[in-house]
Amino acid sequence: MPYLRFKGFQSEVLEKLAPLVVDEFAYIVKIPKEKVKIELLPIRQITNSPLSVEIQMFQREQETHDALASSMNRIFHEFDCQHVHIYFVILSPTLYYKEGKPLKVIPDHNDE
Repeated sequence: MPYLRFKGFQSEVLEKLAPLVVDEFAYIVKIPKEKVKIELLPIRQITNSPLSVEIQMFQREQETHDALASSMNRIFHEFDCQHVHIYFVILSPTLYYKEGKPLKVIPDHNDE
């Protein structure tokens, strides 16, 4: 945790940019790299939809979310991925369970 779910990206491109995304994300959020999970979701576009990244994580300061979005956007541009939509799905520690037990409080940065 956190989870970065990519939609519409070519797997070859995502595999190349993933190490940079993990490094940058872990640095900004101040968590170990091993905690950052990247997934490529298979989608079937029905209408024209943009590349997107859904970031599921616990709430941080607005500046942290802004820094993440800016940094991710810069990396995407380096790999010629334009107009990527980045959005956050904020998780609640009281509704997040590990082994059937709620976290109840925001975990230490090292626990997320």
